[in-house]
Amino acid sequence: MHAPSPDIPAPITHYENFPVASWLCPAHLRAPIAAIYHFARTADDIADEGDANAEQRLDELQVYRNDLDASCAAAAGGVVQTSTRWPHVFGPLQVALQSHQLPPQLLHDLLDAFVQDTRKSATAEEYATHDELLDYCRMSANPVGRLLLHLYGVTDALALQRSDAICSALQLINFWQDLSVDIPRGRYYLPADDCARFGVPQADILARRQTANATQLIANCVALAGSSMAFGSSLVHQIPGRAGWELRLVVQGGLRILDKIKGLGYATLNQRPTLRWWDVPVMLWRAVWM
Repeated sequence: MHAPSPDIPAPITHYENFPVASWLCPAHLRAPIAAIYHFARTADDIADEGDANAEQRLDELQVYRNDLDASCAAAAGGVVQTSTRWPHVFGPLQVALQSHQLPPQLLHDLLDAFVQDTRKSATAEEYATHDELLDYCRMSANPVGRLLLHLYGVTDALALQRSDAICSALQLINFWQDLSVDIPRGRYYLPADDCARFGVPQADILARRQTANATQLIANCVALAGSSMAFGSSLVHQIPGRAGWELRLVVQGGLRILDKIKGLGYATLNQRPTLRWWDVPVMLWRAVWM
């Protein structure tokens, strides 16, 4: 599983999409935001790092899920859960669960996404349709936005819908940015039905041939991600204070990556666009005028 990646600086070491617990976040929310991040980051490492095989990763994720269940139960009962292999993760997370009543299902959704990604990667299985890919985003990305809205006290249906649109867009942007990295690792996110519609055979994807049809396919995927981001971007006006400015930069980071992909002529089967320091003033200027 990926974290979308507009490269906004943050006090973390992984290449991330969300500027987790940065100075723009309200001070009293930095600890729970960091707890959510470390929960997701550690699960991502279990699913993606090291030399373990798929079965070992799935077993480890199940142990991790058991510790999540234990932490949720402990938080609900007002006791401290200590029997965990990841105390640096579940200690702070239990505090956040107890003090902010985080919805456990959203955390389970994230784990479901890691499990699905592990299984698909093990068999080099592609996504059949764009809707199936969006359902993966529903588990892998949208819970992050919903957890943050929960912390901010924003709960109306339109805000949740816009948050989902932003998070799914960020996940999709990451996919189209990382094609040259993912395909050699057996991760195929270009939907099979879109490949067929644009006349791109699997052999071309596997060989990363940047044909005219493949370019049109990626351009279509980029356009869909951009449309999703455009719909969701109005959410920045519903989030108060510094958190709203943080969201503006997250959105602009994703849009700037789309600019980079377009600037490469959508040729991301063999190139991976990234943001540089000189992109930050552009993002800041655009954030001001959102």
